[in-house]
Amino acid sequence: MQPTYSADTREYRAKVSAFLDENLPENWRGIGALTDVEKLEFSKGWRQVLSDNGYLAPSWPVEYGGPGLTALENIIINEEFYKRGVPTMGTNDGFSITMVGNTIIHRGTEEQRKYHLPRILDGSEVWCQGYSEPNAGSDLANLGCKAELDGDEWILNGQKIWTSAGQYANWIFVLARTAPEVAKHQGISFMLVPMDQPGVEVRPIVNMAGHSHFNEVFFSDARCPKENVIGEVNQGWSVANTLLGFERGARVTVVSLGFRDELDRLVELAKERGATSDPLIRQRLAKAHSKVEIMRYLGMQGLSSLLAGEAPGAGSSIGKLNWSSYHKEVTELALDILGSDAMVHDSDPSQGSGLGSSSPGTPNTATSWINTAYMSRSGTIYAGSSEVQRNIIGERILGLPKEPRADTGPWKDTPK
Repeated sequence: MQPTYSADTREYRAKVSAFLDENLPENWRGIGALTDVEKLEFSKGWRQVLSDNGYLAPSWPVEYGGPGLTALENIIINEEFYKRGVPTMGTNDGFSITMVGNTIIHRGTEEQRKYHLPRILDGSEVWCQGYSEPNAGSDLANLGCKAELDGDEWILNGQKIWTSAGQYANWIFVLARTAPEVAKHQGISFMLVPMDQPGVEVRPIVNMAGHSHFNEVFFSDARCPKENVIGEVNQGWSVANTLLGFERGARVTVVSLGFRDELDRLVELAKERGATSDPLIRQRLAKAHSKVEIMRYLGMQGLSSLLAGEAPGAGSSIGKLNWSSYHKEVTELALDILGSDAMVHDSDPSQGSGLGSSSPGTPNTATSWINTAYMSRSGTIYAGSSEVQRNIIGERILGLPKEPRADTGPWKDTPK
């Protein structure tokens, strides 16, 4: 099943492809071929190329500095960029442009838009996400980070964890509890907090692959201007959900492309090592193929919904649960094919270290598969754990009884 595109969209795809031909480095193999240091260096220059050519924030309206492209044009950009193994934005722009930028456009005041949006585009504001806490991961509303109003400023105290790329950011959007006396989904505010100030400390978390993608962030009497609340005070939960909706959308068809590319590399690895003569290996490869095809169909379904103007709903949990459980299985298969070679790095250990499927251009080495296998474990936790996804599917799609919940936690000493 393939979508039918009009002549206009085919012409636009050709235009995007021509842009990549003209601007990518000679002998470009894909972002996966670069080490972590090389990726950061490339992303800096590439971000400027995107900005100069109107590709940096393609979904933003013209009045806020974007080209105001359609949803389908955004889909095409993401697909063509992925096929070439090139990022669609800079290192932190997923947080800066896709998440908080779009949230400011849709939920912020005109003053907030005029101040922050130009600075996000020119790169002077680099953002990260302050949602999860040690006691508020899957149950995000259990957060205990507090903010108290002191004149014209909010004073923040608490901790955030699993803050991706926090070491590169100078701003953080924070969910903070501003009314601890009410039920936990109430009394939360969405704040824009500068990180370059006393009272904000970032501590890297080294994962088992030896990388520091995640961080802890500590607030000790950190300050946030009163006017930096998005939406109404104590109504941040709805703003938080608005932001989470922007994580989905234009990449609905790219998920299957990524896992297809990765699976093709795994098949090549199996052939090189003579593993395809093993009927059990062939069976597991066939199962992986079937699951990637399911992802492709789910992507087409998501694309149809997106083009129909429908907001992402509970059905997105099916896709997330599917790909995250699949990725654990397929990387276990990769390590089984490698055998004893999976115990030793054979190349630069910073390759194959990204989240999700490994990027195009990733070498077919033991090191890349080891690191991808390590990172696949986190896929069943971040962006909503598998347990939470199953609850959403059961309760909101299948209509099963809701799981009992006790409203207790660091936000309140006694049950509500």
